[in-house]
Amino acid sequence: IRVLLVEDSRADARLMIEVFKEEQINVDVDIVRDGEDAMAYLFRKGRYLDAVIPDLIILDLNMPKKDGREVLAEIKSDPTLSTIPVVILTTSQSEEDIQRSYKLHASCFVTKPLELEKFIAIIRSLDSFWFKAVRFPASI
Repeated sequence: IRVLLVEDSRADARLMIEVFKEEQINVDVDIVRDGEDAMAYLFRKGRYLDAVIPDLIILDLNMPKKDGREVLAEIKSDPTLSTIPVVILTTSQSEEDIQRSYKLHASCFVTKPLELEKFIAIIRSLDSFWFKAVRFPASI
């Protein structure tokens, strides 16, 4: 399973990768740090000409250049990308963000917990649900 992690926090991205390795979660993860790079990756532009379209996108909402709300709207409005599941993983607890994300067809909305052990548990839950239970189309 190929995952595109759109996360501006290097610490959060590093922690996710470490948990994936420790738990022997068999995924290929590509990381981009802002919304503009996410869209360049998904449309295979610039330095991302050889990018592989992901099976799943894990998207932070609060990012520089182009925020996750804009990225989600672009993904879901594009016929080629719209079927990719998008997991919102963010510090936001805003009801407005939750409502807007689901209206834009996010697959789920998860608030990052502040406690390390709870954050690790969230990452593990990605494995048990998205990487073991969910079936993805053969290719997009």
